[in-house]
Amino acid sequence: MHVPHLHGVGANRNVGKKMFEENKEMILGEIDKRGSFDLIFIITSTAGGSGSSFAPLLVRELKQTYNAPVVCLAVLPFRDEGAISLQNTAFCLRELVEMKPTGVLLVDNQYLKKYAGDIKSAYDKINTTTARRILFLIEALNSEMLMVTDLGDLKTVMSGGVGIGTMGFYESSNGSTVKSSILGSFKPSGLLFPANVYDEGARAMLIIKGDKKYLDLDMITKTVDELSSEVGQVFKGVLVKKGPSKVLSLFTLNSVPELERIYSSAADVIRVEAGKREASQRQLKDAFAHIEDLEPIY
Repeated sequence: MHVPHLHGVGANRNVGKKMFEENKEMILGEIDKRGSFDLIFIITSTAGGSGSSFAPLLVRELKQTYNAPVVCLAVLPFRDEGAISLQNTAFCLRELVEMKPTGVLLVDNQYLKKYAGDIKSAYDKINTTTARRILFLIEALNSEMLMVTDLGDLKTVMSGGVGIGTMGFYESSNGSTVKSSILGSFKPSGLLFPANVYDEGARAMLIIKGDKKYLDLDMITKTVDELSSEVGQVFKGVLVKKGPSKVLSLFTLNSVPELERIYSSAADVIRVEAGKREASQRQLKDAFAHIEDLEPIY
């Protein structure tokens, strides 16, 4: 879908909000053509102008229109993208939370970059990694499970903690136990956002998929029970498919230390930019003062 006459808003969220309101009927009409929905994902960068300004308003409109969970995947920028990107992120996230979607899942470009190397590889890997997790979740929720978890459980998980979380993933190698696969989905290398699940986790959902010979149900239940004593409520779903075990973890957090750092940095850059602007305006005013009370002579 292309919004007419919208070729970017120059990273200005105020312009973006105005453009959304001017094109709201067209945007919602295009969404309505897609049919009915059981689950809605809004995926957006928090750093730009269009996506970061549209997303909170889209949450508001979709909540009013559809009786379906609305989950936002908010992609955080590389920290060296500049002051405007950082301030956009801070205000976008605050507005997303204020709109009260079912939940917000964070994807952090800066965090994932260290697992990919150069910027292009990082972007490719981040896109692929995020898409795999979403498709994994959708497939599982649309399938007949050996042990069942559902949209109701997803809503309960997303209402835990501060309503903000992320996802993890692990694919076992031959010989790995299902327990090691479950725990592997909480490892830093499998997460989309830096978090210590054991210290910061509020609620979680685990979806385990694989050949029946890899799915020891007793071990799965025991492992989930052990996790529940550390993380809080943990829902589990088991899906029988050919291949080694794969585990998707989705969880909410009681605290988000990395966000504290982002907001502290955003506040710093906003103050610096405000100081620069004030100094520039003062300098310009001083320059103009040299010809005050003078008229041109021809």
